[in-house]
Amino acid sequence: MSTVRLTVAQALVRYLCAQQTFVDGEKVPLFPGVFAIFGHGNVTCLSEALEAVQDRLPTWRAQNEQAMALAAIGFAKAKRRRQIMVATASIGPGALNMVTAAGLAHANRLPVLLLAGDTFVNRRPDPVMQQVEHFGNPTINVNDAFKAVSRYWDRITHPEQIISSLPQAVAAMLDPADCGPAFIALPQDVQEIAWDYPQAFFEETIHAIPRPRPDRERLAEAVALLQSARRPLIISGGGVRYSGAERALADFAHKRGIPLSETIAGKGAVVHDDPVHVGPIGILGSTSANALAAEADVVIAVGTRLMDFVTGSWSVFAPEARFLSINAARWDATKHRALAVVGDALETVSELDAALGDWTAEAGWTRKGRAEFARWNEALDTYQRPNNEPVPTYAQVVGVVNAHAGERDLLITAAGGLPGEVVKNWRVKTPNTFDCEFGFSCMGYEIAAGWGAAMADATRTPIVMIGDGTYMMMNSEIYSSVLAGHKFILIVCDNGGYAVINRLQNAKGGASFNNLIKDCRVRDQFPVDFAAHARSMGALTRHVESLAELGEAVAWAKTTDRTTVLTIVSDAFTWTPGDAWWDVGVPQVSERESVREASRQQLDARRKQRVGV
Repeated sequence: MSTVRLTVAQALVRYLCAQQTFVDGEKVPLFPGVFAIFGHGNVTCLSEALEAVQDRLPTWRAQNEQAMALAAIGFAKAKRRRQIMVATASIGPGALNMVTAAGLAHANRLPVLLLAGDTFVNRRPDPVMQQVEHFGNPTINVNDAFKAVSRYWDRITHPEQIISSLPQAVAAMLDPADCGPAFIALPQDVQEIAWDYPQAFFEETIHAIPRPRPDRERLAEAVALLQSARRPLIISGGGVRYSGAERALADFAHKRGIPLSETIAGKGAVVHDDPVHVGPIGILGSTSANALAAEADVVIAVGTRLMDFVTGSWSVFAPEARFLSINAARWDATKHRALAVVGDALETVSELDAALGDWTAEAGWTRKGRAEFARWNEALDTYQRPNNEPVPTYAQVVGVVNAHAGERDLLITAAGGLPGEVVKNWRVKTPNTFDCEFGFSCMGYEIAAGWGAAMADATRTPIVMIGDGTYMMMNSEIYSSVLAGHKFILIVCDNGGYAVINRLQNAKGGASFNNLIKDCRVRDQFPVDFAAHARSMGALTRHVESLAELGEAVAWAKTTDRTTVLTIVSDAFTWTPGDAWWDVGVPQVSERESVREASRQQLDARRKQRVGV
C-alpha cells in the first residue's frame, strides 16, 4: 500500500482539499475556504498545514470566533447547502465562542465544519492554558459543550482516527435529513504526530447530495388523502429551497389549483407576485395565508419543521384539518399525527403529481386564495406608504429598501423586530433572494452572514437589515468584509433599544423595563453614531433623515466599491399588524392587573390549540 507521511493536521487539510462536488454543472471544491482565528491550540500545527495550501484552500481571518462561524453558515445558506465552509478556533474561550453558531446551524439544518484545538491527550502538561478541569472526569473539557449542538462530534485521539472520522463528518453534513454542524476536536499533541497515511485517502472524491425517494405505499396514502381534499393548502419550507424543488412545487400548485403559503425559511421559493402565492403563514405571516389556514381541510407541509411561528403555536389551523408532511427528515415529517412521507422534496412532489391523475382543488378555493392575497397586498401598500410623521416605521423603511433593491439582491436579517417586518413586507423579485434566519433567531448572524453571502456569490449584493441592538451586539465583521473585499449593504434602523421585546413585554401586561435605552438604569441617555463607528472600520456610510434620503442612499450604496452602511432612526412602537397568536409564558399571579388580564387571555387562547394532533 502506497503511503505518505503527514502530521494529523496536514492529513486533515489534504483530505479537505481532495473533496469536490458539482454545482450547476461545474466541478467545485466541496470546502472552498476556511475562516480562522489562531491561538496556541491551532496555530502551530493546523495553521502550518493551512498556510501550505492557501492557493487551493484559502484561509480568511475574522475578528470574532462566533461571527466567523456565522459567516461560514451564511455562505452555506447562500449556496443552498451545496458547499461547506470550515471554521477553526483555539481551545477554551475561542472554541466556546463557536457554540452559539453551532446551535444556529443545528436548528436550521445547515452544514459547517468546526475544528477546535483541544487539551493534551497525554495530560503531561495539565492543566494547560485555558483548560477547564472536571475533578471527577478528566476526559471532559469545553469542547464537550458542542455535543448538544452538533450533528456529528468527534475528538481525535489517534492519528489513524481521521481516516474513519472525516468521511462520516462529510456524510452527515451532506445528508438532507441529518444535515447540520460537524465538530472535530484536535488535541494539541495529536495534531503534531506524523503518520503513514494511505495515498488513497487523499484521492479526489466527488460528492453528490442524495435524493431519497418516498415509500410507494406511503405515497399512495398521500394521493388518497389529497384526492379527498376540497380546500388544500401548501406550506413551503426551507427544505424546498435546499432540494431545488422551487419550480416543481410552484408548477404542482398551479396545475392542481392549490394556494401556496411560505414559512420564514421557505420565503423566496416563489416570487411575491406568483399567481399561486398567498403570502407567509403564522405569527409573522399574512392575513391571507392565515385566513386560508383556518379553513384548509388538508395541509401539505413540504420541507418544514413546523415551528411555533409557522403554526401560530398550533392555533391557526382548523381542528379537523389533516396534515400531509413531506420531508427528508423523519423527525420533521412525523409531527402532529401527519401522514409522514419521508423523501426528497423534489422527487416526492414530482411523484405525487404524477400519481394524482386529473384531481384539482375546488375552483372557488383557488379564487379565494387570490382574493385574500389581493387584500393583503392592499394592506401592505397602506403600511408602506410614506406619511408626514417625522420618524418612519419599519414597514416604510422596508418598502423603500425593497423598491431600490436589485432583482437578485439578497435580503438578510435574523433577530429583533425586522424579521416580522421583512417577512410580511418584503416582496421577493427573484427566487432564493431572501434569508431570514429565524430557526435560532440569532442576533449577530446578520452582518457575519452578509460577509459569507457576499463571498458565496459576487454577482449579487447582500442587503443586511438590522436594528441598533443587533449592531451593538456583533459588528466586527464589517471590518473583515472591507479587508477581504466582499461588499454588502447594511441598513441600521435605530429605534433606541430592544423595541420588539419591549412590545412583547407590554403586550403581556408588563411595564417597559430594561429593553429600550430610556427604560434602563443609565446615567445619561445618548445616541450612538453608528455611521461614524462603521466608518472607522473602513465602510462607506451615510446617516439619513427621511425615506426620500434613504431611497437616494440605497441607490448610491449600489454603486460603491465596498461594504456600505446606511443608518436611519425608526419608530419603536409602530408595527405591521398580524393576526396569529403566540404561546409564551405569562405570570398567573401578579400585582399588575394588566398582567393578570394578559394571563387570562393567554389561558383562554390555549383552549384553541391543537394538542399534538
